Amino acid sequence: MNFDLSQEQQLIRETVREFAEREVKPLAKELDEKGEFSYELTKKIGELGLFGMNLPEKYGGQGLDTLSYIIAVEELARVDGSQAATLAAHNSLGISPIFEFGTEQQKMKYLPQLCTGDGLWSFGLTEPGAGSDSRGSKTTAIVEGDEWVINGSKIFITNGASDISKGCTVQAVSGEKNGKKLFTAILVHAGTSGFRQVPMHGKMMWRASDTSELYFDDVRVPKENLLGKIGEGSHIMLHTLDGGRLSIGAMGLGLAQGAFEMALAYAKQRKQFGKPISKFQINSFKLADMALKIELARNILYKACWLKNNGRPYSKEAAMSKLYCSEIANQVAFEAQQIHGGYGLMKDYDIERFYRDQRLLQIGEGTSEIQRLVISRQIGC
Repeated sequence: MNFDLSQEQQLIRETVREFAEREVKPLAKELDEKGEFSYELTKKIGELGLFGMNLPEKYGGQGLDTLSYIIAVEELARVDGSQAATLAAHNSLGISPIFEFGTEQQKMKYLPQLCTGDGLWSFGLTEPGAGSDSRGSKTTAIVEGDEWVINGSKIFITNGASDISKGCTVQAVSGEKNGKKLFTAILVHAGTSGFRQVPMHGKMMWRASDTSELYFDDVRVPKENLLGKIGEGSHIMLHTLDGGRLSIGAMGLGLAQGAFEMALAYAKQRKQFGKPISKFQINSFKLADMALKIELARNILYKACWLKNNGRPYSKEAAMSKLYCSEIANQVAFEAQQIHGGYGLMKDYDIERFYRDQRLLQIGEGTSEIQRLVISRQIGC
């Protein structure tokens, strides 16, 4: 086994870390307070080449491997969960299904414009009554002539309603076969008549990312907007979530790393009873446990990336990575805030924002409970 990163991967880590410290960190607190999506930072992330970085160059990508992408998400999340969420959702949920299941014509039409930072694409799976139960979707799509007619709604959709949101891949019920619903994935462009994209405000976390509700009222799109085949929608969406779990794992890992570094620095400079609080065993052991958990989280996540890169099955490891990294983010953020004491409850300290941001990681893209269900099935329960 070789745990060393390649020179290219190490350069990506250094480049994205420097970018995050220089461009993102100075704005993170203000954007969080305002609940404001940053078009400027999104454009700069595109200019850095992070959107579509796994795609072949012919589609506007960098041709990089899965781990390189995961490292980029990790380094953004080390500084700000909102910007990491924009990157992760666009690459894993927006771009990925078009690349993996689209026709060559669809790939050439959509992907180049989604690699620049000028446009984002979203993933329309969750509905008000269909969260963990993705097959509970009630959004419908029927064929009339040469068009699909879509009716329904989606909720909690990342990158769905900003001014640069170009459209959404939508799962809809398109009929029945042998008494079972047929789910179909369809590409819907922003600006299509009857398609409304409504920003959601008042979030506890990721306040500078774009979260939306989507409404479809007799939305008509051409039949060629079908992604994959009729009836393959659920497979497409769930397969996409496997890759998405790696990026959520990366967000948990990066957040945990950032929270740990804050706690360590604070513990070294904060003095009580005449010495730095890092010298008290209760705090030094907390920090040691944080370092241990982060190391284990990084190992399982990077192993899952290695499996994917080598064309091996990775669904179980993706679920394990998402589950473990998100729960480690929770544990590390909690203890990091505890080490900060009363100051950790104040917005002047970044750990307050990190403590809020980590909470979504155990819910989004499959709750911790759903990850345990996936793992239990994979091990034969």
